[in-house]
Amino acid sequence: MLTLETYRNDFPLLNEKVYGKQLVYLDNAATTQKPQCVIDKLVEGYTHYNANIHRAVHHLSQIATQAHEEARQKIADFIGATDKKSIIFTRGTTEAINLVAFSFGETFISQGDEIIISAVEHHSNLVPWQMMCERKGAKLRIIPLNANCQLDIEAYKGMLNERTKLVAVAHVSNVLGMINPIDEIAYLAHQVDAKVLIDGAQSVPHIKVSMAKEQPAMEPDFFAFSGHKIYGPTGIGVLYAKQELLEQMIPYQGGGEMIDHVSFERTTYNELPYKFEAGTPDFIGSVALAEAIDYVNRIGLQNIQDHESALLNYALSQLQDIKGMRIIGQPQSGVISFVVDHIHPYDIGMLLDKQGIAVRTGHHCAEPLIDMLGLPGTVRISFALYNTQEEIDIFIKALHRTIAMLS
Repeated sequence: MLTLETYRNDFPLLNEKVYGKQLVYLDNAATTQKPQCVIDKLVEGYTHYNANIHRAVHHLSQIATQAHEEARQKIADFIGATDKKSIIFTRGTTEAINLVAFSFGETFISQGDEIIISAVEHHSNLVPWQMMCERKGAKLRIIPLNANCQLDIEAYKGMLNERTKLVAVAHVSNVLGMINPIDEIAYLAHQVDAKVLIDGAQSVPHIKVSMAKEQPAMEPDFFAFSGHKIYGPTGIGVLYAKQELLEQMIPYQGGGEMIDHVSFERTTYNELPYKFEAGTPDFIGSVALAEAIDYVNRIGLQNIQDHESALLNYALSQLQDIKGMRIIGQPQSGVISFVVDHIHPYDIGMLLDKQGIAVRTGHHCAEPLIDMLGLPGTVRISFALYNTQEEIDIFIKALHRTIAMLS
């Protein structure tokens, strides 16, 4: 089991005070705090081996190159990818999805083709597909929710046809906290030869994932996640993609690193994964992300999941006793969104902040979903490995006080 006192001490920002109150940080779905070992790794890189990689024969460059490529292998191992050439470094989930929307779209999508996403998608897994559909004359289709606020898989089955080229869905909703049945979604998509992209931003910190399935038809073709959601630095992310697709796709950006040979007449492209990594990569951030993954592995992802599930269940039990409270959806993975009758979510968030409690309010970059639910927004709390039952008690007490002030 998690020894919380030990691990909480690894996160220096958790000792901060807000308006004189001890910080209770419950906005982990937006970004997680960083353990000292990750902060130290960033400082170490800039202090001891800050030199551009892959391009020089001098000692510092060789050290930085080796560290960057070892980080790539570590990430491949963490998500169960069989070859590190399938791992492309990006700035985050958003850039990873944009890369696929452009490169896959330009290579494989024609007028009249169809892309399927779900009603619960973050804007990062909606807007790039809208842009691609406008550019290519394709059609965007949306998997609706059923009466239980889950994806309507029967409706999804009816959407799939020979024109479906790609299905892109979140593994875990950043608003509803539900875990989508991605294996079934991928299996059904592959029956019509469509490719599958999974947005793993909200799952990788909490759930063990694997790109290699016992049943290959369930394997995703693309999988994206962000470092800052899993205790790593901002500005670094990962796209996993099947190599046979990457070989066929045109590059997303041009410049240094992604080239093999350049002349004024034509350019040939580098081998994978560098074909999709134009410019100087964040070779310090990649190593710090690998350190964050080491940190998670030391604790054990299953231990983290068990701890966060206990927090989720405890918080739900406390919230359900509050008059006028409505939980949105059926949370399963560390995220709870709620509204309180006749009180705007923003007002709740502002008053909780004055009591030292950080929550998220608004549409959470999923405006179409919030509009579909007929809400002005929600209050969202989200958990990480360092949160405690005591913090939930503090939050619940502050929420009671807030509601009383606003009623």
